This record gives sequence, C-alpha cells and structure tokens, in this order.
Amino acid sequence: MSKSNIIRQQIWSRLKDVAKPDTRFDKNFAEVIPDFEGSEIAADRILGMPEIDNADLLFITPDNCLVDLRRRLIERGKTFFMSTYGIYRGFLMMEPGMVPKGHELYAAWLDGMEHFARPVTLEEIARRGRIDFLVTGASAVSVDGVRFGKGHGFFDLEWGMFTDLGLVNEQTPVAAVVHDCQVVHEKLHPSSTDILVDYIATPGGLHTVERRAKRPRGVIWELLEKKQIDQTPPLRELQRIRGLA
Repeated sequence: MSKSNIIRQQIWSRLKDVAKPDTRFDKNFAEVIPDFEGSEIAADRILGMPEIDNADLLFITPDNCLVDLRRRLIERGKTFFMSTYGIYRGFLMMEPGMVPKGHELYAAWLDGMEHFARPVTLEEIARRGRIDFLVTGASAVSVDGVRFGKGHGFFDLEWGMFTDLGLVNEQTPVAAVVHDCQVVHEKLHPSSTDILVDYIATPGGLHTVERRAKRPRGVIWELLEKKQIDQTPPLRELQRIRGLA
C-alpha cells in the first residue's frame, strides 16, 4: 500500500467520528469527501479572507464539506463554477441572480447546483480570464500543503486542464477545507501530480502554508485511459482546442 493510501486510511478512521453521512455513499470515504462537524466555521475562515472579496471568478469543488461555503457565496452574489460529480457532465457556473432569495441552501447542494446553475464549457471559462481563487475539500492535507483526495485524481485533473489554458498558475491561491483531524502534522514529499495548497481552513483555525515545491502543469495524457477521456467532456474539449483529437 502506498504512503498516501496509508495516510488516507489513518485519517478516515478518525474522520468517522465527526463526518456527516452522505445520502448516497454514507461514510464510504473512498467515494465521497464528507461534510463534517464545524464545516460552517471553516467556511467562515475562507469567507473572511480579502482574496474572496476581491475575486471575480472562483472554482469550488463539489465536496459535501463546501455546501455552506457555496451557499454563502450565492448569498454574496459571487460568481463561481463547480465540477459535476466525476466531471461526467463537465462544469456548472453560478452567477448573481440565478437563485431566488430563500433558495440558497438548496442551490448549494449538488442537486440544487444542477437545477439553478448552468453548464459552462472550458472555452467560455477561458474567455472570462483567470480563476482568482480555488477551494477544495480533501481526504487529508499535510501542514506543508500536500493534499490527498479520495484517490481518483479529479482535482489534479481539473488543475491540469486549468493550467493548460492559462487560467491558473503558481500564484493562484488554493485553499483546502478540512476537519482538524484531517490535517497531517508531518511534512510530506509531494508526487509529480500533487496539488499543493496555500491555505488550510479548519474549525480550529486558518493555516497559511509555506510551499516547498512547485505545482504540476498541464494534463498528463499518458496517465489517462481512453475510457476516462471519453467519459469526461472537458477533456474531449481540451483535446479539440489543442488539436489532439
């Protein structure tokens, strides 16, 4: 078993005590990054950052622990987009005025995003310019910013697509929202595909990371199976844009 999988298993055993069950996957953390007790406090820490106020476009992952963050971004009238589950249906854009007052919580859930937000292509996202801030959940994150997801590599893939189009770079702030029990207090060596985060928001506080390595760039096509590409519309779109299809 790889070190990253060992870390996941250790974290998941602790996470069961504070995680909120998912309606589909319960507490199967290999399939879902769950909501947890105190996630609204962690969201407070993100929303208190000046970078959020100044951001014109944010990317928020579909993780359950970010529901309250998405709700409050909708209430603030911030523009953000989110990947659909497994990126099977690409991305959804949420803009001011899309959600009637009083429906913000439902709109922040995955089903609500499908109802109120609109599908958006990579090309349209690129026409808007850079992504100003990214927020993701995680299975675990180390104090030096090494983030582990569920093991499927979706955020790594999304980051690869965004870097390929020049929408993010080394200076683009990335924050992970996790419970305190998901923070690994030893320093880890990132792999070639690990996305290093700049901030870790937990119910207990906001930690600023001093990154020791660079983030990866681009989609590593040779690591992808044809089936995954075929099932992921933005990857097919990126191939077309790059003349690879």
